[in-house]
Amino acid sequence: MYTPPIKVLLIDDEPAQAWLVQEHLRSMAEKSGKAIQLVHTESLNEGITRLVDDGDIDVLLLDLSLPDSLGLDTLTKAHAKFPSLPIVVLTSMEDEELGIRLVQGGAQDYLVKGQADGLILYRTIRYAIERKQDETEREHLISELQAALTQVKTLSGLLPICSGCKKIRDDQGYWNRIETFISKHSDAQFSHGICPDCTKKYFPDYKDQLDDSLD
Repeated sequence: MYTPPIKVLLIDDEPAQAWLVQEHLRSMAEKSGKAIQLVHTESLNEGITRLVDDGDIDVLLLDLSLPDSLGLDTLTKAHAKFPSLPIVVLTSMEDEELGIRLVQGGAQDYLVKGQADGLILYRTIRYAIERKQDETEREHLISELQAALTQVKTLSGLLPICSGCKKIRDDQGYWNRIETFISKHSDAQFSHGICPDCTKKYFPDYKDQLDDSLD
């Protein structure tokens, strides 16, 4: 079965670094059997244009020192423009505090240039994609839960209900069966039955037969 390649966008203005990344990914593609396609640009603006034009980029490898952007501001711009895209930052210094700030700024991970071999680069890319997918799914679930809570809250307050037939009057003035009204305002589902009291009231003969069978 065909599986699409992992499509990586590298934004880095150093030709030697771009060549090294290309070689690492080519080597890992051969070893893993998973196709990897690298797209390379040398400036943030060019990279953003490429991302807009090419919507199937899976992960962004981002250098912080570019001709048109420098430092954490580079990450901030990229993340603000493409919040759902996993970003791995390439930095020239090993700094734990910087790494924390990068993750807080929207990066999935960061790598120190010259210290990441092909396996580390490949794993970092895969993990960044997986973590971003998990994060997106978690946000979607939270959104669904919030929507469900909002629906439940619509049932709070004063509900006009008939004391006889138990129908509920909606905002348009129509009277609805209680299960119809609740179904419209929540995800609750109903199954119908009949309680012992109603069985005795409406089907007295059946109730007597049931009692006799239990004796």
